[in-house]
Order: sequence, then C-alpha cells, then structure tokens
Amino acid sequence: MKDGFIKCGTASIDVIVGDCEQNAKNIVKAILDADKLGIKLLALPELCVCGYTCGDLLLHDTLLDGVEEAVEKILKATAKADVVAVVGAPLRNGGKLFNCGIAIYKGEICGVVPKQNIPNYGEFYEGRYFTSGKDTEFDKIIIAGKLYDFGQIVFRNENLKEYSFGVEICEDMWVANSPSIALTENGANIIVNLSASDEVVGKAEYRRGLITAQSGKLNCGYIYASAGEGESTTDMVFAGHNIIAECGNVLEESNLFENSLIYTDIDVKRIAYEKRRINTLKGSNGIKEVYISQVLSANKLTRKFSPTPFVPSDENRRKERCELILQMQAMGLKKRLSHTGSKKVVVGLSGGLDSALALLVIVKAMDALKMDRKSILAVTMPCFGTTSRTKSNAEVLANGLGVDFASVNISKSVESHFEDIGQSKDTLDVTFENSQARERTQVLMDIANKEGGLVVGTGDLSELALGWATYNGDHMSMYGVNGSIPKTLVRYLVKYYADTCDNEDVSKALIDILDTPVSPELLPSKGEEIAQQTESIVGPYELHDYFLYYIIRWGYSPKKVYRIALSTFEGRYDKEVILKWLKNFYKRFFVQQFKRSCLPDGPKVGSVTLSPRGDWRMPSDASAKLWLKELETL
Repeated sequence: MKDGFIKCGTASIDVIVGDCEQNAKNIVKAILDADKLGIKLLALPELCVCGYTCGDLLLHDTLLDGVEEAVEKILKATAKADVVAVVGAPLRNGGKLFNCGIAIYKGEICGVVPKQNIPNYGEFYEGRYFTSGKDTEFDKIIIAGKLYDFGQIVFRNENLKEYSFGVEICEDMWVANSPSIALTENGANIIVNLSASDEVVGKAEYRRGLITAQSGKLNCGYIYASAGEGESTTDMVFAGHNIIAECGNVLEESNLFENSLIYTDIDVKRIAYEKRRINTLKGSNGIKEVYISQVLSANKLTRKFSPTPFVPSDENRRKERCELILQMQAMGLKKRLSHTGSKKVVVGLSGGLDSALALLVIVKAMDALKMDRKSILAVTMPCFGTTSRTKSNAEVLANGLGVDFASVNISKSVESHFEDIGQSKDTLDVTFENSQARERTQVLMDIANKEGGLVVGTGDLSELALGWATYNGDHMSMYGVNGSIPKTLVRYLVKYYADTCDNEDVSKALIDILDTPVSPELLPSKGEEIAQQTESIVGPYELHDYFLYYIIRWGYSPKKVYRIALSTFEGRYDKEVILKWLKNFYKRFFVQQFKRSCLPDGPKVGSVTLSPRGDWRMPSDASAKLWLKELETL
C-alpha cells in the first residue's frame, strides 16, 4: 500500500456451534465485506469454522469432515477477494488434531499455523482434543487433497518487503515465550492472533494491556480477533473483543458484545524503521517463509493522526504528564546546581512562553534544593523591539513567584557595538537582530559570573529544529531546561501551570503570555504592536512540531509526512500552505544543524531530542537534496 499503510481488519462472526456450513457462509460474508472496504489483511476468531465451544464433538470425524468441506467452500467463494484472511479451524494431521489458523488468499491456502500452547485449566481444557504445534514432526498438511506448509510461518508480500505477518493463537500470546517473539525476530511486522477469550469481570482491561504491551515490546502491529456471540454459553460468555494495536498503542477497538468488523491502517514502514533503529532483533531457526503475491495499490487512509503528537490527547493523563515533565526538567537542573555548587541561578525573562516555562522549572528545582527563591535572578533586557506588555508580564511573573528581578536596558550597549562594527541602526538586517541577542547572552553570562551563578537557557526543541536561535546568543547557556520540549508542549505546560496555580497574579501573567504572539522582539515595535511575529516568518509551530515528530521519531519520508498532514489538517491549512512550510522545515533543519552540534547540556524528557550526545547525530554539512527533490514531485 502507499507509504506502507496496510489496511487491516478483525471481525467476530455470528457462530452456530457445530454448523460448519452456516459458519462458512458467515466467514465468506466477512471476507467479502472486508474486500469492499479495501481491507488487505483480515483476522477471524479461533476455531470459527465450527465454533470454539464444540467440546467433545471436536473428536468426531463428522465434524472434522464438515470443517474441511467448509474450508473448501470458503476458498471457492472468496477466490476473487483481494484479502488475505486468517481463519480458525481444527485440522487433522498425521493422526493428530491441531487448533489451526489457515491463511487464505484468492481461493488458495497460503499456509497453516498450529497453536503451540494448549491450555488445560478451568473451562479451557484443550489438551483433551488438541496436540501442540510446538516442535511438531510435521511440516506439511493435506487439505482437500492438496499439500500445504504447516508450522510457524512468516508470510511475506512479494511487492512490499516491509509487509509481513505471523500467526499465533489465543493462549500463545498469554504465555511467557510467545510464538510472536520468534516470528517478529524473523521479520514479521504484524502479528495476527485468532482467539476465543471468554469474558469475565476485569479481563477486557487485562487483555487490552497485554496486547498493547506485546505490540510495544515487539515493535509490531497486532491484530486480535476474538470469538463473540453465538458461541455456547453453557459455562462462559464471549464478548467479541477485537483490538488492533501498533507499537504499544491501540489504534482501533470494538465494543464488547457486538459482533463487528473493525479496521484501520497499520504502518509497516514505521515498524520496520523502528526495528532498524533499535537493532536488537535476531533471527532464529524453525520459521518458514511463504510469499504471497497480493498486489498493493494506493488506499484512502482510515487512520487518524493527532495534530499535536507531543501533547497527550487523553485529558485524564494531562495532569500526570505535566507534573512528570516539569519534575524531570527540575530534577535535571537540581543535579546540575548541586554538582556545580552554584549560589545563584540567572535566567533571561522576556515575557514570552519559553522563558516563562524555564522560570517555573527553576523555581521547582530551587524548592527541591530547599534554597531561597531569592537566589533566582530573572533579568529582563529591553531593547529596540521590546513592548511594555512583555516587560510587564516578566516583572509580574517574577514578583509573583518571589524571585529577584532586574531590568537591564541594553539599547546603549548595542548602539555602541554598532558604532564599533560600523552597523547602521537603520539597517534592520540579521546583524541588527543578532547583536541584540548576543548582547543579552553576554549580560546574563557576566551577571552569573559576578554572582557565582549559572545561566539557564530557555530555547525549546522547535526552535532548535528550525535553527531559530542566534548562534552564541540565545542558542547558548550553561544548562538548557527546555531543549527537548517542543513549542506546542511548552504552551500546554504553561497553560497547565496557569490553571492550577494558587497565585492569581502569576496565573493572570501566564494567561497573558499565552495570548501574546511568539516573537524574539528584535525589530523596532510600532507602539505596543509586536513588529516581528515568529510564525509569520518560519511558519506555524503546530505544523513544524507535527513534521518534527513524524520525521525524527518515525523516519517518515517527505511524501508520507505531506500525505498524513493533508489528512490531519484538512479544513485548517490548504495543501499549498502545508507544502510550503514542509519545504521550509527541511531546508532549515539541514542548514541549521551546526547549531545543534554544540548544544549545552539539558534533560531529555520525550521520545524526540536533537542533542548531539544522544538520539540525533547528523553531520552539519549533510545535504537536503534528496528530501527536497521528493517534495518537488508533489
């Protein structure tokens, strides 16, 4: 499929226990329905051809003959369906009975996978009927007079190398050494699980957690199909709890007690990228490979992507996430302060978002060290572009938090510097701007030396990605607490603090800071109007943070980022705007790497960081040509 998105589904069919003919019709309907929806890989429940709850009828040839006849009918009826379906059925092989998953495509059986772990407890007394497929002596099976591969198999697509899947059955997932471990180590990027998990109080939550964890630790897609209504209720009920997960996240989930079909797009290229990045999987013996010639074409995306991937969408998790992030930032700074024996912390407080967050973190660190907040010196340094609004907010915030506050007007120093280097004050170029930024950094550094203190940097991850920082100006500090916090998350953290703060003055100042346009305030203002608004120059931060996440965290190609951005921001940004800022992101990201190659220390708090000592190592002179060339074809 286009960009590696494989539309996958799972369905609980209406089962009539023992009626293989009717069950086959229901299975065919599910496969044909999936085909109409563009689903390419479909999982159906364990033993769904006859019903999981057949009991001792599973030992009868009449039922088992009926199963094989039903499988033949399913093959014939789905010969034109462009769906790989995995169907659960009991099958005889070498005088033994196996609980199997049959992979079928266009009227042919691709391979048969036997269940390895046979439960023998409670109502699940499968050992009465089935032989384990673990270390079986059989590697082939005959069905309707034809010979097929039998055993643990990685099914691979001939047209997309990242599209590969393996099969495990119910209990196989619940044991310590699941077959999916060996399957993923041998290249399976999706695991299909055919299950008949009964429903008891609390089991749905446990099942969901287990599937989420399995897909996370194995870095795979996980399609879980469970038996639903229609199974015998003599001793149990089955809820048809179907789940599709990817790399530790649930993408789709069915409602309990509704026999339904759910589907979404699993990103096999993302999975393959993560496996390459981690590079810990090793192959093992005993796994077969079967190639399927399923043709893959462009598909319309079903999957939804959050417009703010750095910000948790679950409101219940937000408070917990905010507290954790602030604590991590503060603990990083606490260690640095105690190690250096600094008596003072100096921070440039502009009245903007980043410096506000930095000050909140510093306060938290000093409180943890049980040091007087007066040991914090917040310095505002007005110059040609400073408005009274930002300066006032800086002062109110500092006073409300109980820290020392100083105002150092740098206008004369900058003008003197202009004279030294022959720069006209009327020439509003990069020298005009950067001279102010470097003067501010010099003031902070020298005050820190004078006070025996340490300068805390305020620049955030989004600015680092775009290179929106003056080299050896606001780019530099003695410790950067915001270096791995993107702008969208900075806004979110400041808003959280404002909402939960018990100091009304601090809360009001933070709210006004949130309402103030993002600006470095380096160009002369027109009255109280901010002349230089960052997002009108480099683009909307919500777009750049979105690009940053999918490019750096998941290695998405330019075309793929553009495609999902069109879907995510439909109705908010038109395609020309998205393409313009995406090109701008790539250009700036490559050209500005030299600034990231010499970043000050700072704590990593999320899955994306651009520290040259940690997760991102890139030459400062790498070319963006290939990435930009791909965008030119759009």
